[in-house]
Amino acid sequence: MNNRHLETGNGSRRVTVREGASHVLLDDVAKQIIEQLQEDGRRPYATIGKAVGLSEAAVRQRVQRLLDAGVMQIVAVTDPLQLGFPRQAMIGLRTDGDLETVADRLAGFEEIDYVVITAGSFDLLAEVVCRNDAHLLEILQKLRAVEGVLATEAFVYLKLRKQTYSWGTA
Repeated sequence: MNNRHLETGNGSRRVTVREGASHVLLDDVAKQIIEQLQEDGRRPYATIGKAVGLSEAAVRQRVQRLLDAGVMQIVAVTDPLQLGFPRQAMIGLRTDGDLETVADRLAGFEEIDYVVITAGSFDLLAEVVCRNDAHLLEILQKLRAVEGVLATEAFVYLKLRKQTYSWGTA
């Protein structure tokens, strides 16, 4: 898998773009390690090792290989509400011109945490986390000013019913 790294305008944030992602074949032990970490990303390697039948060192090496290959990331998942960002929205964008270029431009916005190229009535979807409605409006105005963006439509989140990162290791 090839990763491109984009620097945002102020250079303080690095964005990773996955290109040509292909299915990685994982053995059963790798899948078990991933499942252990999905349950608790801070679980000690020794505990994981006991669960999967490996030594702590072997688990450490396997986890590092999974990280290096881009199969997984270990991150702190935060609650935007608890951090003072009560407004979230998914923004559908219709574009003109080179779709990849527009997607890369959007990926550089600090307020956008998720950008995907889609099929359907929108060319791109971008998820934003905002301080308030005025901040959302400011972001929408910035997005509409991006070269290649023809139209935006915001879908404001009213209540989150499910968010999971444990979709398995099929």
